[in-house]
Amino acid sequence: QVQLVESGGGLVQPGGSLRLSCAASGSIFSINFMGWYRQAPGKERELVATISRTGNTNTNYAGSVKGRFAISTDNAKNTVYLQMNSLKPEDTAVYYCAAGWGSVNYWGQGTQVTVSS
Repeated sequence: QVQLVESGGGLVQPGGSLRLSCAASGSIFSINFMGWYRQAPGKERELVATISRTGNTNTNYAGSVKGRFAISTDNAKNTVYLQMNSLKPEDTAVYYCAAGWGSVNYWGQGTQVTVSS
């Protein structure tokens, strides 16, 4: 089992920035990627960004966040970060940390991000 604990959500004005963190613990050897998904009210959960935990650290972004968000990882700390810049009201959602081997096997509890003036 892998436990994921997120932090860093909150309220920010449009155009502002936030950084989310997710610390993994437990059977870390059983995951080869980590990432972030989000779910807005009345919508399905969608991928935001993922990053490989293997040597190549490949990343993948949703088109709606490409160029504004950046995912990174500190494997020594088993932590993944999501730097969110130029935030828009449509980025408002609960953001979930995710991890797995090839597909998502583990979810965090979620952290609320609200972009509003």
